[in-house]
Amino acid sequence: MKKMKNRIAIFLGLAFLMAACEDDLNVIPEDDNRQSLDQFYAQPGAYLQAIAGVYGNLALTGTTGPDSSNIGGIDAGTSQYGRVLWYMQNLATDEVIWSYENDPGTAEIQRNTWNATNPIVRGMFSRGMFQVTLVNEFLRQSQPGVLSSRGITDAQTLASIEEYRLEARALRALAYYHLMDLFGKAAFTTENDAIGVAGPEYNRQQLFDYIESELLDILPNLKAPRTNQEGRLDQAFARMILAKIYLNAEVYVGQNRYSDCAAQCTAIIGSGYSLASNYLNNFNADNHTSPEAIFFIQSDGLVTQNYGPTTVMINGQVGSIEANGDQFGVGGWGGALRLRKQFVQKFDGPQFNNDARKTIISGSRNIDILNIADRNQGYILAKYSNKTSTGVAGVSSTFVDTDFPLFRLADAHLMYAECALRGAGDASLALSYVNALRERANNGSQANNITSGDLTLNFIIDERSRELHWEGHRRQDLIRFNRYTGGAYNWAWKGNSANGVPISANLKLYPIPQASLASNPNLTQNPGY
Repeated sequence: MKKMKNRIAIFLGLAFLMAACEDDLNVIPEDDNRQSLDQFYAQPGAYLQAIAGVYGNLALTGTTGPDSSNIGGIDAGTSQYGRVLWYMQNLATDEVIWSYENDPGTAEIQRNTWNATNPIVRGMFSRGMFQVTLVNEFLRQSQPGVLSSRGITDAQTLASIEEYRLEARALRALAYYHLMDLFGKAAFTTENDAIGVAGPEYNRQQLFDYIESELLDILPNLKAPRTNQEGRLDQAFARMILAKIYLNAEVYVGQNRYSDCAAQCTAIIGSGYSLASNYLNNFNADNHTSPEAIFFIQSDGLVTQNYGPTTVMINGQVGSIEANGDQFGVGGWGGALRLRKQFVQKFDGPQFNNDARKTIISGSRNIDILNIADRNQGYILAKYSNKTSTGVAGVSSTFVDTDFPLFRLADAHLMYAECALRGAGDASLALSYVNALRERANNGSQANNITSGDLTLNFIIDERSRELHWEGHRRQDLIRFNRYTGGAYNWAWKGNSANGVPISANLKLYPIPQASLASNPNLTQNPGY
């Protein structure tokens, strides 16, 4: 892990030789840098450094520290991949509130009043497209003819570079998956397209088909689960993306693909991962060692300093009243994050009294948040930590060592159970997968296990929030269950109302940023914006 993080810290071994983009869609190698590119790739280990840079785009925003951004016109904090993903998937839902609404874009995201000029929306679209561009350039620079021209002929080196190419394609599929989910469309380019030419618009069906075919093509040749270097992806990573697109296929493309989702979950569950014995060990400073870590976005308080999701969440958890930063190994940001009432209520009842997932701190606080600026209103969370499983604090009290859990085994358990309830999977297996999570949450006790009669879709949507809250899934889940837009389920400050009001159906998709529309005439705006 540390070795990979150190390589990522060098950051974007190919991108630092490229011009930062103002149009959000392309990073164009400058002609003067072509010779520099050849010199860079002539170094021993250059291709490993370059693929580390592609991974690094998920964590870092620039080459000169946490305040720098290689995407023009966007603040580093609102263009960090994991952070803006977390904002759009969690802050826009019933799970969390951000106190400082003067921070650009946050008020509109958490009140569901965003528009096409929102900087967080632009940050996510831009960062996703930047990831595609980085992959495309890496694949161009590692084509067989290019390798041969650089005198790279060693069989072992060529085999390693081929592994990197497969991983790059998987990372591109991840970016397109997020763009498909959040925006429903994207500009589509590959390494075979001319550099600097705006790509055509691909709709959800086209992106779905591409992601599926690309992952199925590379999956057999990716590293087997749990055999790759820590911090790098493997077959289970590809299967998790496939499971996600199949689970949400009715939303994306109007198709029932639950059987395919169940099959991918079965493969993941049987691939050597296991549930961590302690739930909270998935969210601390050495969480990369968790046996259920399928893919975590890396963070290190020394060598990969960034204002990413875990730095934001752990500092944000620190309460304005409690001043409990020492509990998490950070200084804290004075009550930046609090819990919406509807999330808290999902842990109501004595069956959750000893549930490890219930890290809610109430104290003397009021459960209701009637004034978002009042940081003393609303309960707070203690899920994430910048301390290791043995209690050792991270190297920095601001930038955390805690990786962001993008994909972990527990999600595969819950996805399989949902598929079984939707007619695609074994009901008894589904029950056992859910109860494995309940037992883990209760220190091995079966006292709060559920029965087959308890296992319903209404149970699953709440259990997903109890198990996976603040992990970047909630908006997607609510949309799939038809509880996001409309008024079937309201939460505090939904639709800019303290008690929550219905919101329009077009908000199931975010708008294409105005800057991106201006830079690529092939893109069109989503309905309602």
